[in-house]
Amino acid sequence: MASVFSMIINGDLPGRFVWRDDEVVAFLTINPVTPGHVLVVPRAEVDHWEQLDPDLFAHLSRVAQIVGQASATAFDAPRMGLLIAGLEVPHVHLHVFPAHTLESFDLTKAEQNPDPAALDDAAERIRAALADLGYADRATA
Repeated sequence: MASVFSMIINGDLPGRFVWRDDEVVAFLTINPVTPGHVLVVPRAEVDHWEQLDPDLFAHLSRVAQIVGQASATAFDAPRMGLLIAGLEVPHVHLHVFPAHTLESFDLTKAEQNPDPAALDDAAERIRAALADLGYADRATA
């Protein structure tokens, strides 16, 4: 059975995408720890990050870094958080989010019912920042 992330990637479930390429996508999580919380996900459905092909892991990390740079600008974040938890969905994903305090790293404090308009706004802000960084071709809805 396909993971929920595969269903989002394939268009079977909605997603607020901020990045798409042949190997990796990034979209806003529906349970953000801070506004602008993005998941960077390989298209390949692999459960454990340490089992990823090293080149794919390098690309996944590079995309997380680019999205993090855009998000830092979009949300005037003092730091960007990066987590690999892997317990929520059996499909590798990197959490990339504006971090203001150590509490920002606590996924158990994620917002359970965020305002859809706020999520849409966050996605648009990140896409605009990605375009400003020269990634307009990847920063697609």
